[in-house]
Amino acid sequence: MKNQILNQKIEYLDQLMELLKIPSVSADPKYDHAIKKTADWIDKSLNEIGCDHVKIYETAGHPVVYGEKIINKNAPTVLVYGHYDVQPPDPEELWKSPPFEPVIKKTPLHPNGAIFARGACDDKGQMFMHIKAVELLIKNNALNCNVKFVIEGEEEIGSDNLEQFITDHKNKLTSDIIIISDTGIHSMDKPAITTGLRGLSYMEVTLTGPNRDLHSGLYGGTVGNPINILCGMIASLHDEDKKVNIPGFYDKVVEISKAERQKMNINATPEKEFQKSIAINASVGEKGYTTLERKSIRPTLDVNGIWGGYTGEGAKTVIPSKAHAKISMRLVPNQNWEEISELFNKHFRNIAPKGVDVKVKTHHGGDAYITPDGNKAYKAAEIAYQEVFGVIPHAKRDGGSIPIVPMFEKILGCKTILMGFGLDSDAIHSPNEHYGLDNFFKGIETISRFYKHFSKVNIT
Repeated sequence: MKNQILNQKIEYLDQLMELLKIPSVSADPKYDHAIKKTADWIDKSLNEIGCDHVKIYETAGHPVVYGEKIINKNAPTVLVYGHYDVQPPDPEELWKSPPFEPVIKKTPLHPNGAIFARGACDDKGQMFMHIKAVELLIKNNALNCNVKFVIEGEEEIGSDNLEQFITDHKNKLTSDIIIISDTGIHSMDKPAITTGLRGLSYMEVTLTGPNRDLHSGLYGGTVGNPINILCGMIASLHDEDKKVNIPGFYDKVVEISKAERQKMNINATPEKEFQKSIAINASVGEKGYTTLERKSIRPTLDVNGIWGGYTGEGAKTVIPSKAHAKISMRLVPNQNWEEISELFNKHFRNIAPKGVDVKVKTHHGGDAYITPDGNKAYKAAEIAYQEVFGVIPHAKRDGGSIPIVPMFEKILGCKTILMGFGLDSDAIHSPNEHYGLDNFFKGIETISRFYKHFSKVNIT
């Protein structure tokens, strides 16, 4: 029996390694061939585990892969969502091993090993857990729920075409609950079910000054330098208490009660431990809130990238013609991402001095979401985590954004359960992204048990 389980684990890891080798970066057109290859790979995997009506649906962007296993029209139906696209690997020079050549290494947090590769945790590893969990249930004749898979290739660039797909196939996607694994737990000793997500507004700004790059000796002190001006404008977007300094930004923010804040901080990572995990000596954020609160229940604004002028080797003395920045705002319930985007647009243009022209582009966004923590699906997930991890999972608000979650509810009228298994230290979106082998295998087991408990009508 032990050899059988070991062989199974090796087989699953080999399959995941194969998937992680495909560089399915959705943001860069040069990887479009890899996107198609990954969609084909997912299509083949769903067919191999016994799904029916498996199909790759083309969209105006990257394709969506669909598959289903209907065992009984009267059984509860679970819709599984995941994404096969990944973030760009840049900067590649900071990776200790090539981003698309997955390797397994032991770390202090992962003594049994973690798989290092772009997409290992976000979201190929976590998405693949669902395929393997359903495969196990089918093989053991233990699947008591209908299952539908929707696996897309544009999550990392805003899921621009998913809403149209969901709308066009609304009847096909009818289900009792949606389950997503694109979140995480505090630790292997403190499993958690995510019950809140922040929204997102992602902007890009461009400042244009002179009609060309200028010699900084001949023109320095006579024209507005777009980089200098951009830095000043960005600096003004926070006040001295680190609050976002945009008129109307907080108008619809609902303050969380003191009692609820105290409750959520019971499971907070100790401040020193948090700082050590990312090698900083001080935490910075909105005055009057803890680190956990700042990254979960409070809205934020951050510069994600800034560039302009000469950035090559050596020196080139120029005043640049243009300066650019990408800026994201994480939002909380009641903040509408389109309204916030317009507030940013208006404010950023208003604070621009003479001497530069300003262009503001809205890339994508989505609203915040609060998931239920008392329905049948949550209770089924809670029991499943407890059986596998040995402790009752706690509910936690997450600082990340999954814009498709409120979209699903709006179109399909269906709630979502967020059953993630990653760790904050897994470096998603960063060099050296990884995912613990224990997390991967316990995730498969937990998901399998969720189906078992969700199919029981006596869980109310």
